[in-house]
Amino acid sequence: MSMRFYDTRQAKVRDFTPLVPGRAGLYYCGATVQGMPHVGHVRSAIAFDILTRWLEYRGLAVTVVRNVTDIDDKILEKSAASFAEGFEPGEHDRGREEWFALAYRFEQEFLRAYDTLGVKRPAYEPRATGHIPEMHELIADLVERGHAYPALDDSGDVYFDVRSWDGYGSLTRQKVDDLQDAPDADPRGKRDPRDFALWKGSKPSDPAGASWPSPWGRGRPGWHLECSAMAGKYLGSAFDIHGGGLDLRFPHHENELAQSTAAGHDFANFWMHNGMVTYEGEKMSKSIGNTISPAEMLGLAPARVVRYFLGQAHYRSQLDYKPTSLEEAAAAVERIDTFVRNARALTGHDGAATGVPGAFGAAMDDDLNVPQALAVLHETVRSGNTALAASDAGRAAEALGEVLAMTAVLGLDTVGTAGPGGDPAAAAALESLVAAQLEARAAARASRDWAAADAIRDSLAAAGVVVEDSADGARWTLEP
Repeated sequence: MSMRFYDTRQAKVRDFTPLVPGRAGLYYCGATVQGMPHVGHVRSAIAFDILTRWLEYRGLAVTVVRNVTDIDDKILEKSAASFAEGFEPGEHDRGREEWFALAYRFEQEFLRAYDTLGVKRPAYEPRATGHIPEMHELIADLVERGHAYPALDDSGDVYFDVRSWDGYGSLTRQKVDDLQDAPDADPRGKRDPRDFALWKGSKPSDPAGASWPSPWGRGRPGWHLECSAMAGKYLGSAFDIHGGGLDLRFPHHENELAQSTAAGHDFANFWMHNGMVTYEGEKMSKSIGNTISPAEMLGLAPARVVRYFLGQAHYRSQLDYKPTSLEEAAAAVERIDTFVRNARALTGHDGAATGVPGAFGAAMDDDLNVPQALAVLHETVRSGNTALAASDAGRAAEALGEVLAMTAVLGLDTVGTAGPGGDPAAAAALESLVAAQLEARAAARASRDWAAADAIRDSLAAAGVVVEDSADGARWTLEP
């Protein structure tokens, strides 16, 4: 079965054929580093990480580019507010913070969240501030082609003329006259209030260093322009997939598509968008207090459990968080880990990932159907447990190889890491300590020292380790 993905632009699932045989280029929108990452950011990153892993499993060399927007109105506003409050350095959320320092600090927070949740580093993660020349080239090309113009009020802004491009609105299937005004600049300098800013002229209130010289005067890039310039530089004028959250379709991705195609680029062959995260069916909102951050999730559960929860739904669907969600995800992860641990014990070796079952591959090929793929994973675990109960080492080893292959595709491949925080080193230490205790218990039972054996079992139970005896020896799990 060929891979098929839903293309937002064509509003249908269609066959995926790489533009360059054996290779795939993926650009997905990263962080605007004006604050801490929220759960929507990490859900999107995990969705496209799973996509990357699947493309690689299917034999493609994948080049992933994920941008960092490190110059933006909100970044400047937050920096200015820290100065206006007049706090000394180190006080009140690191007061008096330069805009570039604020952006870099939050960029590191995003990287920490991505790394903690097992999101693979992209081939490149370009910053907007590092690509001003490429943006100037793109603007000049659009002006020359008649699709952009300097502001009419001498502000130094440059706008994209949405009525000059017949394809404007094609991504979201909207007509220009039905669209809202672009809120990114004072409309007095625009031909049409829907025109959006490619370049923003410097203002007296802007901090030093937050503007660059250009043919249109000092200023800084518009948000939409940045992604077009960076995607084109690293993936070429045509590439396979552009991804991002559903909330970015309009205006951000619509504007990216318009300015890139108006400049003569084919741009993305597929547009893929992940759904939003809700809280008990409602949109998350700080004002009503129904939010949960990645940091809060990681305080409640190990990283692999959080990743399982955030990656378990179909990427295009809404993912609903409930107070019990992480408990349910933890139970699912523990079932997988328990089987892997016991299968390794029965087969006498660590095992190695082999290949995914055909049903798993068919589900992933069908628009990345992770829920169906997870059903295959858990069915394989059940089948493997049946083999364990029958002491069928051959079938258990086969199931183990398949489970390891599937968990690798889903980014859950640090199997057996049920230790604190999901840390592999901590899990390895835990496994070694428990194994030593079980060996001592087995020796006590062999010498019929039942009191010592029971004492070891009780000690492990007090630490949350549940021991179950079987014909093949003792097996253990962590207490739910």
